Amino acid sequence: MRFYISILFICFFSLLNTVNAQESAAPTEQQQQQALAQLNEPMYKPLLERYILDELKAVRQDQQQLREDVTKQVTHAQLDTADRALIYTTDTINNVFFIITATASILVLVGWNSLRDVKNKVEDIVNTRVSVITDEYEDRLKILEEKLRVRSEEILSNQERISVTNEVHSLWMRANLESDFANKIEIFDEILKRKPEDVEAIAYKADALLELNETAKAIELCNQAIDIDSDYGYAYWQRACAYALTHKHADALADIKMALDYSPNLRNELLHESAFASLHDNDSFNAIVAGS
Repeated sequence: MRFYISILFICFFSLLNTVNAQESAAPTEQQQQQALAQLNEPMYKPLLERYILDELKAVRQDQQQLREDVTKQVTHAQLDTADRALIYTTDTINNVFFIITATASILVLVGWNSLRDVKNKVEDIVNTRVSVITDEYEDRLKILEEKLRVRSEEILSNQERISVTNEVHSLWMRANLESDFANKIEIFDEILKRKPEDVEAIAYKADALLELNETAKAIELCNQAIDIDSDYGYAYWQRACAYALTHKHADALADIKMALDYSPNLRNELLHESAFASLHDNDSFNAIVAGS
């Protein structure tokens, strides 16, 4: 196209130069007649203008054709894009239907002929799992309840023991303040109701009975305390006092030795115990006092 335009401009300027040359020459009529007589061919080419017009027309047609070609290309591109989108959508829908069909076929093959069968199967699985979990947690709850029951019983037992201990402590304080031996015996009986195997209460009750000259009951209580705890020295001491009061000196000396073996601190009380007054002239007793 640029080539054609350049040719047009060259032709146009050639015409202008020719016109200007003719005007500047301005020959006379005689010169013109002579010039005409000497001409052998036409002074101009009548097809040159036609050629230029045809070229201009051709340029315009080329531009119009180019516009049409561009429009067609754009239109074809848009149509191709729409076709591809339509094909993609169609393929996607077909694939979805294929998947649904395949799934339905598989369900039919495994025996699930309807959604109701699927629902029932799911419900059975869920119920089975829930039942297993429920049984497991019930077992755990039973174990927890059993532990709580045992712990509650321990707490109640401890509370009861604490309550009994407090009551026994209070009774011991009353017994220490009580000067009447009969009342002391009643207090010791209350202690033994709460703690039947309290060897200390049994021994001190035997001591109170000895003060009331009930040696037989005192000896019986001392035997009971020794049966419960054979290492309790004060029980042997009280029984030795009872034997000494009944003049069973050999038994009394044997119990004194046992009492001192288990409770050596009682040695300081040998000469201060009034029940051993009948033993003061006994050589064995004096040897025990001397520590030999």
